[in-house]
Amino acid sequence: MSGNCRTTASKTDLLDRFRPLFEPRAYAVVGASTSKVTLGNEMLHHLRSMDFDGTVYPIHPKADEVEGLKAYPSLGETPEPIDFAYIVVAASQVPKTLAAAKGRVKFALVVSSGFGEREESKGLQEELLRAANEAGVRVVGPNCLGTYCPAGRVTFIAGSAKDSGPVGVISQSGGLGVDIIRRGSIRGIRFSRLITVGNSADLGASDILEFYAADPETKVIGMYAEGISDGRRFFQILRDLNGAKPVVLMKGGRTEQGQRAAASHTGSLASDERVWLALAEQTGLVLVDTLEEFLDTLLAFQYLTPRTDHPTRDVVMFGNGGGTSVLATDFFARTGLEVPRFADETVRRLEEMNFPPGTSIDNPIDAPGGTMRVDDGRVAGRIVDAVYASGTPDAFVMHINLPVFQVSYDQGADYTGHLVESALEAQHRASGHTHFALVLRSDGSIEVEERKIADRRNAQALGVPVFDELPNVAGALAALRHYERFLQKHR
Repeated sequence: MSGNCRTTASKTDLLDRFRPLFEPRAYAVVGASTSKVTLGNEMLHHLRSMDFDGTVYPIHPKADEVEGLKAYPSLGETPEPIDFAYIVVAASQVPKTLAAAKGRVKFALVVSSGFGEREESKGLQEELLRAANEAGVRVVGPNCLGTYCPAGRVTFIAGSAKDSGPVGVISQSGGLGVDIIRRGSIRGIRFSRLITVGNSADLGASDILEFYAADPETKVIGMYAEGISDGRRFFQILRDLNGAKPVVLMKGGRTEQGQRAAASHTGSLASDERVWLALAEQTGLVLVDTLEEFLDTLLAFQYLTPRTDHPTRDVVMFGNGGGTSVLATDFFARTGLEVPRFADETVRRLEEMNFPPGTSIDNPIDAPGGTMRVDDGRVAGRIVDAVYASGTPDAFVMHINLPVFQVSYDQGADYTGHLVESALEAQHRASGHTHFALVLRSDGSIEVEERKIADRRNAQALGVPVFDELPNVAGALAALRHYERFLQKHR
């Protein structure tokens, strides 16, 4: 960390102030109904499903009980102060709901929309802020969906994983936050925290970024933002971070058309594309364009340790699928990575293995199904030994076209497991720092997808990130390279 970073005391204060936002002990839900299912009722169910062990207070103006829990008329009438209030009522009712808190609520997340997204609703947002300031409440939103923190046992979507991980996410979009959790979890991403910030009328992306920068549970930071209202502060936080944690930004509104969409979505003013490119160069910020890139890049940073001696460049590929390897080589080249030819000594060692016909032993190593089956898949370890004997590459990417092995899998074989395990054993025997990644390619059939899920889980248990296609891993390694270049220059 740079010398400009917060002192230990101020970091502790920051952690103490924001922890109730993600790990509340007293949780209020405003807007649950006794007669129909609302987002408030769903939130009560989500807390139960996460085994939330704090105290939950439904707030209802008339009911004595909601969803089996004792209800209270307002935020100012609960038996104890509230750490976090989840508010899902009509926009016009939000200011008076906050005013009733009377200094007894630390954080309130306002789901309701109809505030600053359009010019005519900005007056109501100002009224919301006045009420919050007078009541001493920090507001998340409005126009957002919730928070997710496995350690705090809180979520805003059904089926959330309960195990924590190193990835902290800030999303200006609630719906995209849902996608990030669901699709990221399938990929193997494990989250420390995720928050949707919506209009960011009070607390915004920079506030949460500063907290994540200090949070020991968050090692990798991901953001979706349509606009940053306090750009200078955002820049300074990134400068102070100085690459201590990777920050991956999926920026909405980088084109003129996108800026118009952002303005109508969350009322954000998006910045010029050149500003973000300059920011990435100066701070190590990793910019991505799509949700797929965002998730793949977070996955790579979760599993792979960035090198500081030199940026990733040389990649070795091994797997079944010649055309796939050729196309991937082009893609790697376009992202600034190289798939270099092997040294003559490496080729000689591979030739001595007498692989079945059809095997290409230059980089990329194209191995038909018969080659991949040698020694029940443990041939991969011998290949890694041969390649690494001439020096470890920056990255080794194994790709497996799963349908080729489906009949064997049905008969109980575990080629994927043997391929990965033997390759890792060989890598551990070698010196050097090589990023090892796995690509599991599927034809989309139910049988193969089920196999892919199992193989992905097993590989990740060994510490291996798993990607869907070779271009995905190429993009993720290129993002890693960008971050490593920054580390080499600035740390």
